[in-house]
Amino acid sequence: MGKSRSPRRARGAAESVVEAVDGGLAELIPDRDRARAWTLLIDGAPQSHVDLDDPGFLSFEYQRRLGHVVDLAAPAGRPVQAVHLGGGALTLARYVAATRPRSTQQVVEFDARLVQLVRRELPLDPGARIRVRSVDAREGLAKVPDGWADLVVTDVFSGARTPAHLTSTEFLDEVRRALKPGGLYAANLADGPPLTHLRGQIATAAARFAELALIADPTVLRGRRFGNAVLVAGDRPLPLAELTRRTASDPHPGRVEHGRPLTDFAGGAVPVTDAAAVASPAPPASVFR
Repeated sequence: MGKSRSPRRARGAAESVVEAVDGGLAELIPDRDRARAWTLLIDGAPQSHVDLDDPGFLSFEYQRRLGHVVDLAAPAGRPVQAVHLGGGALTLARYVAATRPRSTQQVVEFDARLVQLVRRELPLDPGARIRVRSVDAREGLAKVPDGWADLVVTDVFSGARTPAHLTSTEFLDEVRRALKPGGLYAANLADGPPLTHLRGQIATAAARFAELALIADPTVLRGRRFGNAVLVAGDRPLPLAELTRRTASDPHPGRVEHGRPLTDFAGGAVPVTDAAAVASPAPPASVFR
């Protein structure tokens, strides 16, 4: 690889940055419609979008849905303690810092070279209380003190697949340990027909949390295409009415499933344990074309 070029605007136009990281080839592509916004791709797969001038702006569909969970995790503007498993371009951590000042956050991102790239080219607000650790997600979660987090978000993909050890009941036991009473868990999941992985993840979460909801595009839920779904879980009643309203008003409206319809959707799937866990399915090549 040649030396990467800085994303600072020169002669009125930003240039792409291409650099090898631990997880593959990273590209930072400038957003032609927003002056200091960038899309991160790994091996051609879009991972994150960041607007350095407006970190409260969430472009990607799944990130907007995670943003709704952040918004509803506590009263508006109140600082929270959040754990992000999977960092990417640190989009959601930036969002929390912008919308909930004085929040304290821990980001666990295994790809140390990606962290270095993002810190160099898309620097964090120096006033944001964001600590980044370059270790395995489950290892990093184990270091979070008991009952520390208001919110735990999992958005981990290796080669566009969620690693097996982040899909099990034992993993969710660690999530529960780290959460405060009343805290929320959110996970970005990806699956396609016949949705075996997604159904198994619903059953797994149901074995550890009293309340569940799933946010997804209706075509994904009907098994018509590969896509993302956001799973939300906790032991307190979820803000379903507001979550549904916000999801329905998104540029790409989604649907919120919960209660009996979600149980029926899981279709008798059984909880996943460490012994039986497998990585999520790889997306078809056509997804990124």
